[in-house]
Amino acid sequence: MIRFDEVTKAYPDGTVAVDELTLTAPSGQITVFVGPSGCGKTTSLRMINRMIEPTSGTITIDDRDVTSVPATELRRGIGYVIQHAGLFPHRTVADNVATVPLLTGTNRRQARTRAIELMERVGLPASFADRYPAQLSGGQQQRVGVARALAADPPVMLMDEPFSAVDPVVRDQLQREFLRLQEELGKTIVFVTHDIDEAIRLGDTVAVLDVGGRLAQLATPADLLATPADPFVAGFVGRDRGYRALAFVSAEVAVVPEPTVTLGEPLARARDVAVDDWVLAVDAGHRPQGWLHLPDGGGLSGDEVQPELLNLGGTLAPAGGTLREALDAALSSPSGRGVVVDDDGRLVGSVSAATVLRHIDTAGAGVSPGGRA
Repeated sequence: MIRFDEVTKAYPDGTVAVDELTLTAPSGQITVFVGPSGCGKTTSLRMINRMIEPTSGTITIDDRDVTSVPATELRRGIGYVIQHAGLFPHRTVADNVATVPLLTGTNRRQARTRAIELMERVGLPASFADRYPAQLSGGQQQRVGVARALAADPPVMLMDEPFSAVDPVVRDQLQREFLRLQEELGKTIVFVTHDIDEAIRLGDTVAVLDVGGRLAQLATPADLLATPADPFVAGFVGRDRGYRALAFVSAEVAVVPEPTVTLGEPLARARDVAVDDWVLAVDAGHRPQGWLHLPDGGGLSGDEVQPELLNLGGTLAPAGGTLREALDAALSSPSGRGVVVDDDGRLVGSVSAATVLRHIDTAGAGVSPGGRA
């Protein structure tokens, strides 16, 4: 558990970066600091590992004042991940990951073995061990940064906008991987971001900071969306917070069977099973591949259903997922029917936007919030 008790950081010129911050980051959970530029997010984070010293107040980790421990000793027990990874360019990937174990006396062979284990855990193949950071993509470098932070098995991890420098697709992958790792490891994590969507997706608890380091609200993502504390929080969270709140409501909506055609089957059969000129194409394992549009009058070349004929639009909603996932799948589908799949990616059925909206209208927008997006 990390606790801030009336922590203030003021500079000689009178600037107050953090103003009497009091909050608790629970053990084994992700606490996200979010807010606009100049709100003291990074300053607050860096006071935990004493890269910045507070002007007043106390910060404790498991009831131990961080100032009572030598800074170097303190930091060895805290993983730290920053934007752009901060890797040593002249060291290999394995050596970057092994940095802290080597500093603490682990022999090189054991440190390398541990480094490769961690690389694989964060989704990097062992064959990358002898590459240098410049030979990796931005997303791969961030994975190395996470692996390095985990190398000493620290109980606490600090993460300062670690995914903000990569493209949206890679960012989504890293966020998913991060949540999977946290599910396995249960670290106490303080995570800084300026992106409210990322905060809501990743945080067990979200601390919204206002300019000047004032704590505006500390709440679960669902509570933050449902009941913002003041106009600043409401404005920062955004006007579409009602839609975001659907990510915390289970999609207990009726999923109906969806007619399909398998890749390679005749177009004539596709026309026989199409609904409103659309039919879902699946592979031999019954995994959705895309939608086939069959307007009156033909217009399609060839005699068989082939991948190049498919419309790939539309997200896939997981069975037992959230209302937001179900609604997004329906709204993004070219047919208007959202595709629902099981854990192995196999088709379960489909759901329409009208069905989801009726459920929202019947149950109420704030019904049973809970869980992480």
